[in-house]
Amino acid sequence: MTPSGSRDDVNIVQERTFCKWLNTKLEASGYPPMNSLVKDLSDGVRLIQLMEIMGDVSLGRYNKNPRMRVQKAENVNKALEFITSRGVKLTNIGPEDIMDGNLKLILGMIWTLILRFTIADISEEGLSAKEGLLLWCQRKTEPYKEVDVQDFSSSWSDGLALCALIHCHRPDLIDYDKLNKNDRYGNTRLAFQIAAEHLNIPQLLEIEDLCDSDHPDERSVMTYIACYFHAFSSMDQAETVSRRVEKFAEFMQSVWVSRNDYERRVRLLLTSLSEVQAKWLTSTFSGSYTEAKDISADFTNYKQTTKRTWVTEKQDIATLFGNVQTKLKTYGLREYVPPEGLSLSDLDQTWQNLLASEAKRSRAINAEIRQIKERLRRKFADLANDFSQRLHLISSELTAIDGPLEVQQQTVQQIQTRIPALSDVLSEVASAESECSAANVEENDYTVFNCQDLEFELELLVQSIAKKLGFIDNQIVSRNMTNLTPAQLEQFETTFRYFDRDESNTLNQSEMTAALASLGIVYSDEDMDYIYDQLVQDYGAVSFEAFINLLVDIMEDQTSPDQLRESFRSIASDKPFVTELDLRVAHLPASALDYLREAMPSKVNEAGEPVFDYDRWIDEVFA
Repeated sequence: MTPSGSRDDVNIVQERTFCKWLNTKLEASGYPPMNSLVKDLSDGVRLIQLMEIMGDVSLGRYNKNPRMRVQKAENVNKALEFITSRGVKLTNIGPEDIMDGNLKLILGMIWTLILRFTIADISEEGLSAKEGLLLWCQRKTEPYKEVDVQDFSSSWSDGLALCALIHCHRPDLIDYDKLNKNDRYGNTRLAFQIAAEHLNIPQLLEIEDLCDSDHPDERSVMTYIACYFHAFSSMDQAETVSRRVEKFAEFMQSVWVSRNDYERRVRLLLTSLSEVQAKWLTSTFSGSYTEAKDISADFTNYKQTTKRTWVTEKQDIATLFGNVQTKLKTYGLREYVPPEGLSLSDLDQTWQNLLASEAKRSRAINAEIRQIKERLRRKFADLANDFSQRLHLISSELTAIDGPLEVQQQTVQQIQTRIPALSDVLSEVASAESECSAANVEENDYTVFNCQDLEFELELLVQSIAKKLGFIDNQIVSRNMTNLTPAQLEQFETTFRYFDRDESNTLNQSEMTAALASLGIVYSDEDMDYIYDQLVQDYGAVSFEAFINLLVDIMEDQTSPDQLRESFRSIASDKPFVTELDLRVAHLPASALDYLREAMPSKVNEAGEPVFDYDRWIDEVFA
């Protein structure tokens, strides 16, 4: 080992290290690398390219092929002005120093850029820049008895500190205990190789730069070690912490989207119901029989098209509301209370008003035509209205179902047993309608229904019952499968139904393979044969339950309030609040970050920045 060497030796090491650091920026953007800071920066072209990359901005037009000194000076000036505009202080360096190849000043400028764009944002326990980076290195290497990091020079000359940093974060890449602790060259070479090949950390230094000097160049070492910090810092936040917050945020966002969708659809439906009733109120008859028949035909068309769309939408809205409430209860969250005027009871009242308006409209039309036979009309109306009332009562019972999931399941199954009797009653309604048709009785003052309407609503009710049973089964599985969220289970159920081509509620092996592949899960043919045979052996066939149980093995634990609170506390570094920077460092998706920023209670701290009270938010959303 030789002494630290002359100033020229230091400059050589710094130039090589800084040049490699700059080349990582250039090559990542598709530019060819530099060979010499003195030569390659002299015309200002590479300097402008580097500033555009680091600043993520265009510096505008410049001389891309400068020939004259004045053109080179313009380029260098443009780059230096940009550096200054970003708050970077440059001392005693001008365009002529770069053009004339003043290596000392050029190295000083590059070091300033490295501090600004690579090291300045490093923070550890309140310290920043050099002190923060040093503390980070000390904390990570503390368990390794052969390593004693005190500086960014001699502490790194035996390669063990580099190996310790890698082993601390990625023990799978290096067996630290088997290292020859006296082989400084071998350890340094191994660390350089692993960092470059597996961690995407460029080799900015040569082995000799560390191992052949009592005091390796501090700036060069800091530049290289900063690459380790940026590569590993994201791993310091436990991956499960971010994932747990991410999933809960996604769940809350999905509930928020469903609530907004519910409120939007209720408003639209209420508006449509009011508009059609207002139109009827202002409508008048001219006394013409032909016109009355036309109005009757229009009214019939309304009931067969628009009205059915509204019936479907009304049922879908009620289902959506029930799904939101069930999701919230499954996770122990507070019940959703719609804004004033947008509850299901408000919608039901408006719907009753619509039915009353329809009846009034129907009577007005029928009064104009006056060709109705009273007995048949009453017979059909009584049967139809009674049938409609039965449908409405059953639908209301279905919507009002509450309590434990197993109780809900039994209640829906009991409702389902009443459907055959309704079909028999509908046959009586159809028979009465046939009698009216045979007698040319086309209008009825005592009902707004016809057999097709009721048959449609009965079919819709049957579908709703089936959907409700399926949803409750989904929630029972979701509650028992702690690794799945309702949103995940819905996705898996949709996938299962899609590939269940014969609707047998089972998947054959090719269908199961395709279903898993659509979820990004691929096995070898041999493994797939084994998995399929095992599921058939355990369940008799690959049913929905078997399919979900297979997927459960991959999922993580269900989020609890304590787990969630601990995750936020970890992201916040034990602070009682979390900042937007904390959330960004946790690498949450933009959608989750936007939702949390809007949903969590916040206040402005002494620095004028918003901080978010996660404890209060968790207390509010969990029942």
